[in-house]
Amino acid sequence: MTAHAAKTDPGRFFEDFAVGQVIDHATPRTVTEGDRALYGAIYPTRFAIASSAEFAASVGLVPHPVEELVGFHVAFGKTVPDVSLNAVANLGYAECRFHAPVVPGDTLRTRSEVIGLKQNSNGRTGVVWVRSTATNQRGEVVIDWARWVMVHKRSADAPAPETVVPALADVVRPEDLVVPAGLDLTSYDVAAAGGPHLFDDYEVGERIDHVDGVSLTDAEHMMATRLWQNTAKVHFSTDARPDGRRLVYGGHVISLARALSFNGLANAQLVAAINAGAHVAPAFAGDTVYAWSEVLDKATVDAPGVGALRLRLVATRGRDESMTLRGEDGRHADGVLLDLDHWVFIPR
Repeated sequence: MTAHAAKTDPGRFFEDFAVGQVIDHATPRTVTEGDRALYGAIYPTRFAIASSAEFAASVGLVPHPVEELVGFHVAFGKTVPDVSLNAVANLGYAECRFHAPVVPGDTLRTRSEVIGLKQNSNGRTGVVWVRSTATNQRGEVVIDWARWVMVHKRSADAPAPETVVPALADVVRPEDLVVPAGLDLTSYDVAAAGGPHLFDDYEVGERIDHVDGVSLTDAEHMMATRLWQNTAKVHFSTDARPDGRRLVYGGHVISLARALSFNGLANAQLVAAINAGAHVAPAFAGDTVYAWSEVLDKATVDAPGVGALRLRLVATRGRDESMTLRGEDGRHADGVLLDLDHWVFIPR
């Protein structure tokens, strides 16, 4: 028996994935009120449903749910040791739906299926597509989503797999959005919620500058990433990147931008789906994140007093009052960190 018998798990490299492979992720995690409190400590969130049990009950949501992104981060974190421990970067999301509110006491576990592979031209990395499903302790689907991530190869000499790029929908159809059971916004209290603007006050094509900014720190983003049990090396270790900088978890930027969007979209209470998302550029400690939104579409749903807005949420490094998404060359404008297309529920 050697002194260096392998007991530790180095994580999967690109050549360890195969299309059709199914991975059951460790470890199940129980959501607590502590998660709600820490989420509010890390992100400047003020949405009333997640902030107030009384407000949530007034719109039919009992028990009191946590923010949708709490559930997403927990479920996503489960996938990291098996999918993106050796990642270069998480690249994007599609077809993400929130099927049921997550409440304290729920235990989430996640399973993923590999749905696509493509080796990059440099021969040293490849892109892996997975579809992940998070369930609660009753076996009910809570969240499902597709994502793709760039992963290091263990050996540049390993043969490239057959390229399979999955066909993913550009948008979750309004009729496929899942309204939380019991949600009724007909007696919605705009004063308590913090903003007067409802479904009919928003127009397709309108852009909203959310004005406020938050500066990133290593301590906060590393604490957040540990909270979600996301073990990707690039977020913690200065040895993981050639430049010696810790890469901020893309989900951290999503939550910051979502929290900042309260100023202008205070009544966009619930995230219903993520249609597409791209982490356009890396974020690091010292960057100050701002956000703006564009209304892409509107839809009514089969629930009392409930409408849906399709929004593009853009996070930028530094404030861009012009709210420019792309330059004349079609590429994302300098400073764009996140381009997130999503649906939210809002009172009509």
